[in-house]
Amino acid sequence: MSLNKKSDVPPPAPPLPAQINNTNLAHLNPLPPSVFTLPQTAQLEALYTIIRNKETSRGDFLFYSDRIIRLLVEEGLNHLPVVARTVETPTGAVYNGVGFEGKICGVSILRAGEAMEAGLREVCRSVRIGKILIQRIGGRILGRRNHPPKVVLLQEFCLQFPQDIASRYVLLLDPMLATGGSAMKAVEVLMEHGVPEERIIFINLIAAPEGLTTFCSRFPSVKVITGWIDQGLNDKAYIIPGLGDFGERRYEFFTLNVGIGLNFLNLARYCT
Repeated sequence: MSLNKKSDVPPPAPPLPAQINNTNLAHLNPLPPSVFTLPQTAQLEALYTIIRNKETSRGDFLFYSDRIIRLLVEEGLNHLPVVARTVETPTGAVYNGVGFEGKICGVSILRAGEAMEAGLREVCRSVRIGKILIQRIGGRILGRRNHPPKVVLLQEFCLQFPQDIASRYVLLLDPMLATGGSAMKAVEVLMEHGVPEERIIFINLIAAPEGLTTFCSRFPSVKVITGWIDQGLNDKAYIIPGLGDFGERRYEFFTLNVGIGLNFLNLARYCT
């Protein structure tokens, strides 16, 4: 038998293109006009599957959540206003393009929002970033478990903003939107510091429809960029299916009281 003889076995058929169902509209339809989601591609669903898996290692959780964060930041930048700008190319030709109008800054809601800062810095060189720590009284405080989810009071514990924040477009960063309480309080604080509502873009990885509806009803001019809209909240106000506590999985914070106290002091250093 000749080694050069062609096989009668036909080549395998190419794999079918991956297809997924768009679950965002299934969980919140219609979307509020101020809400924008990433396209639900097979790649994006694969990334979310990895970070949702409780068996995923911390290293993989960091890597793949950072990939999603960069996609979200890029989408957020698409919603900034631009102005016409003309430049000359190295060939001597004139190119009529655009440039961003005004300055931007990021504001992370500590603790988990700080994880999104690297993604912002990777696409915006030398961007100014502020921080806000929201203190929850009567609910889950800084990762403490087995507490009733009802939040009696929300107040800012400490702030660190650029001095000219009122003249900037603000990308507000927090990976999880559950009830919307912390995000709404953060927007209130930004507006108290002179930032117009329409200059705020809120960016998060996963949102619950209940929180989105409440947030958008309160601040209809704030654009919301989210990667995925989940089914909803359970009786403990956890996002389902969710991915657990984003901050704990990323930073591996202690959940014992002594650990909470140490991490609380660690966060407070930003405001001293």
